[in-house]
Amino acid sequence: MATREQALSWVSKLYDVLAARRPEIKKSFKYLQGEQPLVYATEQWKQFHADRYKGFADNWCGVVGRAPVDRLRIDGFRIGDDDVTAAERTLWDDWKRNELPNQSKQGFLSSTVAKRSATLVWGNDNDEPVVSWEHPSQVVVAYSQDGRRSRLAALKAWVEDDTEYATLYLPDEIWKFQRRTFGIDQREGRTDSGIYVPTSLGVSGWQPREVASEVWPLPNPLGEVPVVEWLNQPLLGGDPISDIAGTMAMQDAINMLWAYLFTAADHASMAARVVLGAEPPKIPILDENGQIIGSQPARLEDLAQGRLLFLPGAKDANARIDQWDAAKLDVFGVEIGRAIAHVAAQTSTPPHYMLTNEKFANLNADALTAAEVPLGQKTANAAEFYDPSAKDTLRLMAKVRGEDGLAESLRLAEIQWKDPFVHSLSQVADAATKDRAVGMSLRTVLERRYGMTKTEIDREFERIREEQADPFSILDPVTQAAIKGAAGGDTEPVAGA
Repeated sequence: MATREQALSWVSKLYDVLAARRPEIKKSFKYLQGEQPLVYATEQWKQFHADRYKGFADNWCGVVGRAPVDRLRIDGFRIGDDDVTAAERTLWDDWKRNELPNQSKQGFLSSTVAKRSATLVWGNDNDEPVVSWEHPSQVVVAYSQDGRRSRLAALKAWVEDDTEYATLYLPDEIWKFQRRTFGIDQREGRTDSGIYVPTSLGVSGWQPREVASEVWPLPNPLGEVPVVEWLNQPLLGGDPISDIAGTMAMQDAINMLWAYLFTAADHASMAARVVLGAEPPKIPILDENGQIIGSQPARLEDLAQGRLLFLPGAKDANARIDQWDAAKLDVFGVEIGRAIAHVAAQTSTPPHYMLTNEKFANLNADALTAAEVPLGQKTANAAEFYDPSAKDTLRLMAKVRGEDGLAESLRLAEIQWKDPFVHSLSQVADAATKDRAVGMSLRTVLERRYGMTKTEIDREFERIREEQADPFSILDPVTQAAIKGAAGGDTEPVAGA
C-alpha cells in the first residue's frame, strides 16, 4: 500500500518522462499528416519565398507509416489443441465488443509512428472488461530493471479545458489527481513562450480527484498494473524505434527540393534578356497639363519581372542584346526521385507504393508480390514484438471476468495474425491444394492459408457435415425441385423459389 506522498512522487517522476516525450510525439504525428515546415533554406531564401510555400508538403511519411499497419490484424488466439471453450469464446467476444479490431488499427499506427501506444484494461459494474487504446502522449509505464521488465506503475495524464487530470495505476491502488493548468500547455509541458516546466517546479499542486461512489484511492482488484504498452521494434536496453524517424529528415530534403523547383520554374523557366552597354530606360514625368517636365529611371523590379536586365556600358553605341536560356528543371525531378527511392529502400516500403520507377507499373503479379516481400517480413517482425502485449491485454481481460485459470493459460497462447504477405486468390488456392496433396489436414489448411480462427473453422466443419448429410442443401430451390421432379418426386418448387 502506497502513501499519498509516495503516489505523488510517482506522478511527478512519470509525468516528467511523459512531458519530455510529447514534443517528439507531436512532431511525428505532424509529419504523418503532412504538416512539415520547410527547412534547410537560407535566411535570404526564406525572406522571399517562405510564405509562398508555407503549408506545402510532399508527404511520404504517411505512406511509410501506414504501409505496415494495413497488414497488421489480430484474427484470434489459440490455447493448446483443444476445441474452443466457452470462456475463450466469451473472451474473443469481449475483444470485439470493445471494438478492438478498430482500436487496434489506430494503436498500431500510433506505435509505428510514435514508437509506442498502450491498452488500458478495467472492468464495468457487471465485471465485463472495458479496454481502451491510449495515445502515447497521454500514457507512460515504469518497469522494473530485474530483466523481467514487470510493470511497476503507469500514469495517464490529459487536459480538459483549464484542468489537467492524472490517474496513477499501481498494482494495489488507483490514485486520481487533478490540477489547474494556469496557461501551460500540458500536452507538451511548456508555457506559451516555449519554456519547459517540469512537474517538480509545480505551477499548481496535484489535488485529490474524488469520484462519486468511489473510495480514494481506488483498490485495484487485478493485483497488477492494468496498462500494457505496445512497443514498435524495441531495442535491448533502449527505446523502441519509429518507422518514420529516418524518413522525416529525408522528407525535409524532398520538400526543400520541391520548393527550389517551384522557385526555378517561376524565375528561370523562361529565357531572360540582358542589354549590355546601355542605360536603363527612363520614364517621363508629366505635369498636370500632360507636359514632360523631367524623367526618372524605370523601376528595376518591373524590369526583372519582365525578364530584362540592363548592364550600362561606356557608350550606348556599343549596346547589344543577349539572353540567358531557360533553366533545366529535370535535374530537380531526378534528385527528388532518388531521395524517394532512398526512403523506400531504408523503410522496406515497396517501390511501386512510392512510384519511384515507372517500370513497376508494368510488372506482373509474381514480380509485384516479390517486391512486397520486405514489407511483409517487416510486418511479421512487428507482429512478433506485439505478441506479448496482445497476450497481456487478453490476460487482463480474462482476470476482469474472474477467469484466473484462462488468464494463466493465455501466457502460452498463440496469437493469430493476418498473413502479412500479399497473395492473390489463385496463389492461396494453389498453395492450399498442394498442402492437402502432401497430407495436411483441412483444419491446418484453413488456419494457415485462409487465416480462419478456431470458431470459424468449427463453423466451416459444421457446414461441411450438413452438406455431406444432405447434398441437395447447397442447391438453390428451383434446382432442388427440378432434380426431385426428374426422380419422380414432387415437381412443385419449394417455398420461396
